[in-house]
Amino acid sequence: MKLVIISSLIAFSAAFVSPTRKPISPARNAVFEDELGAQPPLGFFDPLGVVADGDVDKFNRLRYVEIKHGRIAMLAVVGYLVTESGIRLPGDISAGIPYESIPCGFDAFYMIPGGEIAKLFGIIGFLDIIVMKDIVGGDFVGDFRNDFIDFGWDTFDEEIKLKKRAIELNQGRAAMMGILALMVHEGMGLPLLP
Repeated sequence: MKLVIISSLIAFSAAFVSPTRKPISPARNAVFEDELGAQPPLGFFDPLGVVADGDVDKFNRLRYVEIKHGRIAMLAVVGYLVTESGIRLPGDISAGIPYESIPCGFDAFYMIPGGEIAKLFGIIGFLDIIVMKDIVGGDFVGDFRNDFIDFGWDTFDEEIKLKKRAIELNQGRAAMMGILALMVHEGMGLPLLP
């Protein structure tokens, strides 16, 4: 908790430091103005000028990371709220330690044995490195179907596909803010559910 408070103070104080870079002209940022995710009221929002040089490869890499983190955050918010509401898996997480005895949030790391945490990180690493990657070059950044499964994606027309991708991107952005808010609330000791 002290680390969260110190990090917040450092981030807060950084807001009062004068910028050292020259401001980026809006004309240079207009390269990606028509990309997915550039939506009203902000349009294309790049206040730090990370892709102001118009590098498409850099933009695609950052979009890939944004989609991936958004998907993880959506799962995290759902998992956080499900466990906070009292729903647990049946059985034991380890010999003699039932899932029901594991608390919610950060406190779980103190109750779960180290070997089980290592298994968890191993599974996540396996999924990240082996499973969740674009093997055959999908139709768009973040397309992990790999000509294997699509659940009817190919039946949609291009307008619906673009709309669904925009919805996923926005939901991921909201989930990233949501999981951050849940962690801050927990760190402050505030109740998450009424």
